[in-house]
Amino acid sequence: MTDCGCEKARRDLEAYLRGAIELCRTEHSDIKEHIDSCPSCQGEVLVERTLTEAIQRSCREEVAPEELRDHVLAQLRAAQAAHTAV
Repeated sequence: MTDCGCEKARRDLEAYLRGAIELCRTEHSDIKEHIDSCPSCQGEVLVERTLTEAIQRSCREEVAPEELRDHVLAQLRAAQAAHTAV
């Protein structure tokens, strides 16, 4: 296999990490080989994984408190009514 280089590894990093079908097996292997030997790209992988995990955790949070939900909905309705009246 050939080293795909930092540019390709970083460009396709998201697809690589989620095992996307857009990457053929050879591309996936080339990116893995590059990341395994490149400290700079290893850092990019760490950042990407950390960010993804943080987003996933925040998506599992509980729903907003009822009072906040009601306030936001009231504000949206008021904005919509004002927009419709124009």
